[in-house]
Amino acid sequence: MPEKYLKMAKIPPKYRIVEVSRPPASRLRASVLIIYTGGTVGMVHGPSGALVPLNFNEIVKRVPSLKSLDLKITVISFPEPFDSSNVTISEWQQLAHIIYENYHIYDGFVILHGTDTMSFTASALSFMLQGLNKPVIFTGAQLPISAIRSDARANLVTALEIASAKKGKNPMVPEVCVYFDYQLMRGNRSYKKRSSQFAAFGCDNYPILARAGIRIAYNESVIKRYNPEEELVLKDRFSAEVLILKIFPSMQEHIVRHLLNTPDLKGVMLETYGSGNAPISGWFISCLREAIRKDIVVYNVSQLTGGIVMHGRYETSRFLDEIGVVSGHDITREAAITKLMFLLGTEGNIDVIKQKLSTPLSGEMSTPI
Repeated sequence: MPEKYLKMAKIPPKYRIVEVSRPPASRLRASVLIIYTGGTVGMVHGPSGALVPLNFNEIVKRVPSLKSLDLKITVISFPEPFDSSNVTISEWQQLAHIIYENYHIYDGFVILHGTDTMSFTASALSFMLQGLNKPVIFTGAQLPISAIRSDARANLVTALEIASAKKGKNPMVPEVCVYFDYQLMRGNRSYKKRSSQFAAFGCDNYPILARAGIRIAYNESVIKRYNPEEELVLKDRFSAEVLILKIFPSMQEHIVRHLLNTPDLKGVMLETYGSGNAPISGWFISCLREAIRKDIVVYNVSQLTGGIVMHGRYETSRFLDEIGVVSGHDITREAAITKLMFLLGTEGNIDVIKQKLSTPLSGEMSTPI
């Protein structure tokens, strides 16, 4: 039986650390730590034709402009670069731990990560790094850096510029973000929407934080404000005892009951239609009510990428509110499941968990009216 709560993973001793650039003090603008996890950004086609990860030294050779940014750049590479489809709580913990341990050494952080689960990891870190006051910028690529038309070089260089950008003495973007295809998005508001175009990510329920053109235009009014009073606090516990239940026509009672009776189940993310609507069948309501009575937290999130859950707007969602289902309002699916796992791991009181699920922790959702 897996552990209910996964504590901070030990950092393996074989992390590779490389100093990429150290300009003279007269030119030094800022210091940035790159954390290389793997992903398409750092891959080449191997002998079999499949993509295999590169050593980061090879990436540096393909982006010589890294040494002309007037930045002190250091790279920490995971011992074994991984495909982001294999990411787990352990990798989230390791990333957060690296940032926490190096927080006062660097002005900003760039995380190179595969695109498939980038928004999940960005969301998780936004909850783990409470009081964050520095940029943590996720980026990656749709084409490997070895490809002639790769988007990797531009994404990496611009992410470094954003991670080092300052307004006066303070960081321009003191939060966890995803930068991709000329757009900077709040990490826990982003989601992957395409796999065959460079514009891989969307952010439907929150404005874009910045757009990169000839210069980087920051939308300062929607960026988290720098708060000199905040201190970084690392919260690293998650519960993996959750499941996602997506509503669809003609769902079968015996299957739903079986899922909701999973041993040790602590939370359910319910993906509903439109503005939070679900079937009003007697058996379905009964299943949810029984789960909630067993202190299983049920979190209602819209299946629509830009959806907003509004309990009671239609009759088919009113009953969810009545039996104690928590509304996720305009949260993304990626942020919702990581937030549910995070709160189930860090909080022991069911009422507190429900209250925090329904209100913003790190800008991941709007405050319901």
